[in-house]
Amino acid sequence: MTGSNDKLAIAVLAKSFCRTGGMERYAVEVVRRLLARGHRVDLYGREMDADLLPGARFVEVSRRFGFSSVASALAFAREAARLLRGRRYDVVHSHERGYCQDVLTVHCFSHRCGLQKYRGLRRIDQLYLSPRNALYLWLERRQMRSPWLVAVSESIRDDIRCHYGRVEQVAVIPPGVDTEWFQPAWVAENRLRARQVVGCTSEREMVVLFVGSEFRRKGLDGLVAAIGDNMRLVVVGAGERLDHYRRLVREAGLGDRVHFAGLVTDVRQYYAAADVVVLPSLSEAFGMSVLEGMACGIPAIVTANAGVAALIDQGRNGLVVQSATELKDALAAACAADPDRRRQMGERARQTALDYSWDAVAQAYEELFYQVAANKDAGGQPR
Repeated sequence: MTGSNDKLAIAVLAKSFCRTGGMERYAVEVVRRLLARGHRVDLYGREMDADLLPGARFVEVSRRFGFSSVASALAFAREAARLLRGRRYDVVHSHERGYCQDVLTVHCFSHRCGLQKYRGLRRIDQLYLSPRNALYLWLERRQMRSPWLVAVSESIRDDIRCHYGRVEQVAVIPPGVDTEWFQPAWVAENRLRARQVVGCTSEREMVVLFVGSEFRRKGLDGLVAAIGDNMRLVVVGAGERLDHYRRLVREAGLGDRVHFAGLVTDVRQYYAAADVVVLPSLSEAFGMSVLEGMACGIPAIVTANAGVAALIDQGRNGLVVQSATELKDALAAACAADPDRRRQMGERARQTALDYSWDAVAQAYEELFYQVAANKDAGGQPR
């Protein structure tokens, strides 16, 4: 029998173990802390950054069918299942679509949910005549039968319930944040220099920070349109159609008040410059950049479509908006607000973030893994 004091043997599946990407960082941060707690962890993936997770054993999953996302996903699932055959683990935890895991973390909305946007003949074509969608849906149905599902937000849990009717053994464990790395003292110490880097020389100007790629899905079009007087927008990330967004900036008459930083090695310098972090996503499973900003003591403005909206206490640590009009009004109100009020909201944002440290996330997974291992022992399942 596996007890709560025993060290577990855990297999973790992800195509890539690296420092960038929301899902990848989630996997790495949890594994790092499970290793620190003394558990044995084997990583099954296609690639891993060097020296990223000392103490873990890396098992390479061959890379096949890279020309097609669905074929690549199916190949990864089949090859991972083959490599795991005959190996004994207390828990197999996957971050990818598959069918050999005990626990699957669901990082995005279901493919079935995405197909709901189609109507009429187009919907019939996508649902019943597209081989690509048929393969995705087949693999998704298999993954939804995993003994345990972990949703990264309440929105993802609701999606699972709505489109697959699954309510049993579905946990919600949101992403975490490194509250020592992202913290208000560092932000305060580096604020003046950071604001100069983005062209802001006055405390009367409010710096609005957007962090993320996939600019269209994350709502950058609407955010550019919402920037008003005495505001400066900083965009961090490598999104698509950069020329399109530069044109939007020119058409909005924003001139040099929008700074495109691109990909950066240390995003903290941009949080240090910011007065508010904004994520106006059209669809977002969570939104880790918002949690990082909150950990830095910065209030957030997010759309209700983002999973991270569940962390916002309206008007206390940030704001949740429903539309582009509300976003414009919320930014104008934040800009006109007493700086002390923004500071107080930022302090409450920091307190919220402290409840979502990566240590707390790892603790939640450890407790779940002990339960899974005990259930496997009790049911006589192979380990």
